[in-house]
This record gives sequence, C-alpha cells and structure tokens, in this order.
Amino acid sequence: MSEGRETGSKGADDRRPQRDDFAHSPNRLQMLREAMGRDPSRNRHIPTPADLARRRSFLGAAKWALPTLALLLLGSIAVWPELSRLVNENRAAMREMAKMKVESGNMEGAIYRGLDEHGRPYMITARLTHQTGPDRVELTDPEADIFMDGGWADVRAEHGVYMQHEQTLNLRDHVVLYRDDGTLMNGVTSDIDLKQSVLASDDWVHAEGPFGVLDAQGYFIDQHAGLLQFTGPQRVIRNDDQSAMPPQSADAAATPDTASRP
Repeated sequence: MSEGRETGSKGADDRRPQRDDFAHSPNRLQMLREAMGRDPSRNRHIPTPADLARRRSFLGAAKWALPTLALLLLGSIAVWPELSRLVNENRAAMREMAKMKVESGNMEGAIYRGLDEHGRPYMITARLTHQTGPDRVELTDPEADIFMDGGWADVRAEHGVYMQHEQTLNLRDHVVLYRDDGTLMNGVTSDIDLKQSVLASDDWVHAEGPFGVLDAQGYFIDQHAGLLQFTGPQRVIRNDDQSAMPPQSADAAATPDTASRP
C-alpha cells in the first residue's frame, strides 16, 4: 500500500513544469531579441521638455478656443434670421436687376423712388432710360406715381427728362394725368416738381371730371395743398349747364368773378 502511494506521488512530480521546459538555445534567444528590436510599437517615445511645452501651449489655447467657438456658434444661431432676411432681399434685388439691360448708358425697366419734402413717396418708371449726364436721364414711356395725404396722381407721357438731384420731371408728347378724384387731363407737356408735389403746364389741356369738361391754356396743381387751378382762356361745359360757356379772353380768365360766371 505504501509503495503504491509513493509511486503515484513521483508520477505527479514528473508532470509539473520544470525549468528545463522553458530553456531556449542561445540562437533562439538572439532571434527573439532582434525581432523585439525591429518592432516600432515596442519602442516607447519619451517626451522631451520641448514636447511637454508644446502640449501645455496646445491645452492652454484649447481652453480659450473651445469657449470662443461655442460663443460664435450661439451668436450665429441668434443672427441667422436676420442674415436669412438679408440674403432673401439680395436675391430679390438680383432678380430685379436681371430684368434690366444696361448698355452704353441705356437701361430697360428702370425704377426710381424718392420722397418729397413732406415725406410722401413717389415712384418713376420707364420702359427705356438713357443717362446723358451725371444728373440728367432721358426717359421713354415714363410714368410717375405721386402720393399725397389721402390721394394720389398718375402721370404718363411718351417722353420725359428726369433730373435726379433737382427732383424734377419734365414730360412731353401726349401727357395724360389722372387723379384719384376722377379728374382726367390730356395735354402736350407737364413740368413736375417731385420735391414739392407740384405739377404745372403752360400748354393747352383738355380736362374731364366730376365738374364737367374743360379746355384751358394751362394748369397748376399743388398735391400737398389739394389745389387744382386752370390758367389762361378757358372753355367749360359744366355737368349742370345746358350750353357751353363762350371762350374767354386772358384778362377775363384772370378775374375770379368773371371766370366763375355761368
């Protein structure tokens, strides 16, 4: 019995790892050392003081750059609606400019906008314009929209001259003026002071409106004061008259009592 146990104990000792099991020949060990030396992943880089200084500088810059970037991002989110509005306005302006043709001082579809001395807007459009000077623009088929307190007037003609600095518009050839009170006037010329909203002419004009039918040698209109006055000899057919008034001389037309006599 005792001999069997001793034999089994010796067999277990023989299966234990021994030092000789891990023994390698000198050539084998040299090959392993050379292989480890050729592997760059096993070569650990020791940072130099310059490397450490660069890392500290990078970290210090990142501490300021990241919050600054965050603030810029938040600011862009806040101003994005305004930027979008400006972009849309520029696109609309580019579309309007695309409709225009500019060649040798000529422009098609031009639009001029401004304000009179009372802050009321006016607008001038023309089928064709020709810049003949730094301030003078010749218009073909011009049309002017003049606004006043509680009303407006539309004037158009075949030709015109627009002085941008003086804010004056001189129309000629088949001038048609229409006011929102129903007055329609046809004449040869019309001089418009856009700054003061005044229209005047010294040429014959034919007018129709709620008052009747009138032919006169000229007219004067002050849009701001609401004044419409015809000048020179006149022939009037009032809506309540049975016959036309006889032509009047210039002297008679200049006298208010005589001019208003039926």
